Amino acid sequence: MDIKGIQQRLRVFAEERDWERFHSPKNLAMALCAEAAELLELFQWLTEEQSRDMAGSERDMDLVREEVADVFIYLARLADKLGIDMEEAVLRKMELNEKKYPVDLSRGNATKYNRRD
Repeated sequence: MDIKGIQQRLRVFAEERDWERFHSPKNLAMALCAEAAELLELFQWLTEEQSRDMAGSERDMDLVREEVADVFIYLARLADKLGIDMEEAVLRKMELNEKKYPVDLSRGNATKYNRRD
């Protein structure tokens, strides 16, 4: 995935519509949360099994794909506005998580903080 290319395309899209003035980090973060809530709403009241079974419904998956894309779009715009290299940030965070949640302490354990100190 060419994240920087996508960000450039989103930037041009916003510029052509004179929307840049609305795309402050605050507004983009708020829009990101709103889109994440729309994604969450698709799973509201489903059992664990029903949520897993959504992958078998093309209609449901179309809705999920659209919301996932909306979340990504606002995240990409926010990162672009703040000068965050998304790939670098994700790779760094993955490294931190690998240290924070070592396999021997984390395997099969959903506890958020389970490190020995």
